[in-house]
Amino acid sequence: MPTAPAADASIGIDFGTSNTVVAIATPGEAARIVTFDHRGRILNGFVSALCFWDERRGGSATTRVEGGPWAIDQLVDGSFALRFIQSFKTFAASSTFQDTRIFREKYRFEDLLVTFLRNLTRHAGTPLDLASARVVIGRPVKFAGQNPNDGLAMQRYHTAFAEAGVGAASYVFEPVGAAFFYARALQRDATVLVADFGGGTSDFSVMRFERAGGQLRAQPLGHAGIGIAGDVFDTRIVDHVVSPRLGKGSSYRSFDKELAIPNHYYANLSRWHQLAMMKANGDLKGLRDLAKAALKPEQLDTFADIIEFDMGFALYRAVSDAKFALSSRDETQFRFAVHDTEIGARVTRRDFESWIAADVARIAGTVDEVLRRAGTAEGEIERVFLTGGTSLVPAIRRLFAERFGEERLTNTDQFESIAAGLAMIGQEADVGRWAVPSGQHG
Repeated sequence: MPTAPAADASIGIDFGTSNTVVAIATPGEAARIVTFDHRGRILNGFVSALCFWDERRGGSATTRVEGGPWAIDQLVDGSFALRFIQSFKTFAASSTFQDTRIFREKYRFEDLLVTFLRNLTRHAGTPLDLASARVVIGRPVKFAGQNPNDGLAMQRYHTAFAEAGVGAASYVFEPVGAAFFYARALQRDATVLVADFGGGTSDFSVMRFERAGGQLRAQPLGHAGIGIAGDVFDTRIVDHVVSPRLGKGSSYRSFDKELAIPNHYYANLSRWHQLAMMKANGDLKGLRDLAKAALKPEQLDTFADIIEFDMGFALYRAVSDAKFALSSRDETQFRFAVHDTEIGARVTRRDFESWIAADVARIAGTVDEVLRRAGTAEGEIERVFLTGGTSLVPAIRRLFAERFGEERLTNTDQFESIAAGLAMIGQEADVGRWAVPSGQHG
C-alpha cells in the first residue's frame, strides 16, 4: 500500500504538452518523482492524453474516460465508439477554443484539464493530497498556439486546478523550476541560462545563483519564451513527409473547374491538438465529401481513415520516432503502418534541419531576447542548462554550443527536472519569491 506523504510535503506539477510529471518533496529529503504502475511497468510520467468512450448496455449509454497510458490502452482496444484527445495543453491560451462536444456533453479546456488531473491522481502510486499540500505548478513563459492569450490560459489554469481540489497553488515559470533543480549541483556562484524545451514551448530564464551561510540564494534576471518546440518540429515532418501522401497539393473537380484541396485540413493534421478534434469539427465529413470529387480520391480516403479510426496517436509516435532517430543518425526510414494504411519514406538529417531552420532561428532570437531582458552578455553566462527532449536535437545543441561553448553546456534528466525543482521550491519559506506575480504573463 503506498505511503501517504507527510503533512508538510510539497507537490510539484509539470503539466506538459506530451507528458505530465509530478514530484513530492519533504523537509530534509530530495524530491522524488511520483510513479505510475501500468500493467507492471513503473512509469515516471503520465501521458497528457484522454480517451472518452461510449459504452452502450441495453438501451442506455454511459460515457467513460481514462487518462495517460490507460487512455492509450482504450484507444488500442477500440471496442467502443471513442474520442482520443492529446496535446490539449495547446488549447489553454486559445481564445477561439471554447469547447468541444464529446458524445452528449460539451467540454471546455478547464473540463478537460480537471478530468485529466483526476485520472492522474487516481492512478498515482503515491496519494496526492492536493488540498493541504503546498502545490507548485509549472507554467511556460509564453504559451503555445497561434496568437496565445497568456492571461486567458492562467484564468483557465486557476479554475481547473481549484476544481481538481488544489487548495492553494503557486505558479512558477517552468525553466525556473528546472534551474532550482540544477542549482544543487553548482559548486560556486554562477550566472546560469536555463533552456527548457517542451512539446509546445521553448522557455528561457537567466538566473544568478549565490551561496551565503550555507543557503542558496537565487535572483531571476530575465525570462523569455516562444511557442516553438518539439511539436512544431513534428509539424515539419508531417508537412514534408506525410501530408503530400494524403493529398496535399492535389485537386478536386467542382463543375468544370479544378480546385486545390483546402490547406486547412493539412494544417490541422500537423498539429496534434487539432488532429484530435478533426473527428468532431466537421473536417472528417468534409474530407469524405471531397474524396468523391478528388483527382486522387484514395489519398483523401486514407486521410479520412486516419481521423475516423483514431490513428492520430500512432502517427504521432511514428513522427516522434523519426525525429528521435535523427538525433543520433544521418538518416532514418519513416514508417507509419496501421491496419491497411501505410506511409514510408527516407528522411535525412540534412533535410530535417533545412525544414526546421527558420524555427531554430526564431529560437535563437528568443535567446537574444532573454539576454537583453536580463541585461547579461553572452560572455557573462557561466553555465547553460539544457532540459527537455528537444534539447537533444543536434541543431538545437549546436546553436548553444556555437554561442556559449560546449564546455559551458550541461544536460541533466530531460523529463523530471522541472517537476522536482517545483516540489523543492514548495519547501522554501517564501514560495512567493519564486512564483509568477499575479497579472504577469511572460
